[in-house]
Amino acid sequence: MPQPDSPSFVAGYPLRAHNTFGFDVRARFACRIEHEAQFAAAVRDPRAVGLRRLVLGGGSNLVLTGDFDGLVLLVALQGRRVIREESDAWYVEAAAGENWHAFVAWTLDHGLPGLENLALIPGTVGAAPIQNIGAYGLEMAERFASLRAVDLATGDIVEMDAAACRFGYRDSFFKQEGRDRFAIASVTFRLPKAWTPRAAYADLARQLAVQQQADAPDARAIFDAVVAVRRAKLPDPSVLGNAGSFFKNPVIDAARFAALKAREPEVVSYPQPDGSVKLAAGWLIDQCGWKGRAVGAAAVHERQALVLVNRGGATGAEVLALARAIREDVLRRFDVELEMEPVCL
Repeated sequence: MPQPDSPSFVAGYPLRAHNTFGFDVRARFACRIEHEAQFAAAVRDPRAVGLRRLVLGGGSNLVLTGDFDGLVLLVALQGRRVIREESDAWYVEAAAGENWHAFVAWTLDHGLPGLENLALIPGTVGAAPIQNIGAYGLEMAERFASLRAVDLATGDIVEMDAAACRFGYRDSFFKQEGRDRFAIASVTFRLPKAWTPRAAYADLARQLAVQQQADAPDARAIFDAVVAVRRAKLPDPSVLGNAGSFFKNPVIDAARFAALKAREPEVVSYPQPDGSVKLAAGWLIDQCGWKGRAVGAAAVHERQALVLVNRGGATGAEVLALARAIREDVLRRFDVELEMEPVCL
């Protein structure tokens, strides 16, 4: 019988259920990782020698442009626990295969606030540090303590702190030098006991007012408001294939913003602490007339221009063609270059 650390390989594995765009593609091989040791066992298997590797959680930040001629590691590690308590914070660990939204809800159910602004973001816990997910005034990096990862070249387990992860805006070491080199096994978060609400975003503030929680919202009220706002603005990937926000909000310097503001007085912007200015990518795209438009079966969502969707049968190539056309129009009109959030393979 196979040992617990010897995952089973499946040839010609369908990936449609493992990417939120719902692209109908396959992997040469795939194996389900349920124990940390299985990462090393999988990549050392003779069938994996020389093959590309793809570590896949929920597939919520991925554009697959065709069949993957390599080994897909389907991360299914489970578990969540409070590992220690200090005078000013709780430290909570979750395995990489845990559903992110379910984990956020679990922390609140256990009286551990701090992640509520990140509710309903699709994907798994293991993907959160890769993308440094963020929403409604909070980035994951602010609550990050450390993670455990597997070096896929050696099988060694490494512990990494925030400095080693090199978090940036929707970016990290794992999207740069560490890409394809490491598989995240678990993540530990530091949730401060001195909790304060983050409710300054206009959409969130309006929803809290609807909930009659605008004055002094607790963490559960913010969680509920974030869920309500996201459900109203963003399509459910299980109904309409998408990867959430497809483009990063571009950041430009003050001089460029002043020139843009002179040309486009209504431009939506957010001043940054360092003097730069973040622009709303969705507004830029909308002003170029892309909301609701399509290239083949790939389209811009009719309610949120920042979201590209699969209307049924779209290919990754069609999504990328749509993205290129949008980027060209935004660059032509605003002299601003949009950067895609998802990983494209």
